[in-house]
Amino acid sequence: MPQIHEKIHELTVGQLSARSGAAVSALHFYEAKGLISSRRTSGNQRRYTRDALRRVAFVRAAQRVGIPLASIREALAQLPEERTPNRADWARLSEAWRAELDERITRLGRLRDHLTDCIGCGCLSMETCALSNPDDVFGERLTGSRL
Repeated sequence: MPQIHEKIHELTVGQLSARSGAAVSALHFYEAKGLISSRRTSGNQRRYTRDALRRVAFVRAAQRVGIPLASIREALAQLPEERTPNRADWARLSEAWRAELDERITRLGRLRDHLTDCIGCGCLSMETCALSNPDDVFGERLTGSRL
């Protein structure tokens, strides 16, 4: 990993990419979505403060566990003065996201458990198929061919 001299307080997009492991295009996307910010030089080049490394790491860690970018942006906006998240912030935010992740894990477990049956029979039954109609929710709400 390329080292950045401690006296350098701002990073180019290439340096931020090399240090964070995020593609330059991803960094531009994060900036467009308000997850990180930069200033522009007189030559219109982006410069990021060193704390952008921690913000990018925070965003990528949250993405890896399936948190949508909109939720990540909301979480970062709650930090005072848009400061960089620290360990306590991550603990608080990850606790808030726990219920959402638990529900997603439950749905994925159900999908995994029924996937073999569904592929095996090939029916995709609207009454019993766990993939297209879990718990026959459509049967309770609709009649006839709607899907």
